[in-house]
Amino acid sequence: MHTDPAAVRKSVRLYVTIGVSLLVFTAITVMANRLHFVVPIAITVAIIIACIKGSMVASVFMHLSHEKKWIYGALLLTIVFFIFLMCIPLFTIMDTIGTPVRATPIEHAGH
Repeated sequence: MHTDPAAVRKSVRLYVTIGVSLLVFTAITVMANRLHFVVPIAITVAIIIACIKGSMVASVFMHLSHEKKWIYGALLLTIVFFIFLMCIPLFTIMDTIGTPVRATPIEHAGH
């Protein structure tokens, strides 16, 4: 809890700044929609704006900026699982169980 008046003013200033920034990015979203970009560019712009707005909300209003150790841990775990999931097709390609074995002709001695 903030009991220092200067810390409270700083927190309120941060919340107001983020709130105004969210309003600005919402206006940018509306303006981008009115420009009628081609679909790939429109999707890219929308995703960039959504990521910026989402990161502002998550870091300030959800107080995730104070949880750096947990965030980095979750990010590392996500990367490990992503790499594992990307390797699954390789594991299935390398797997030879169930594939027919080509028989080599056996030469019989004396025949």
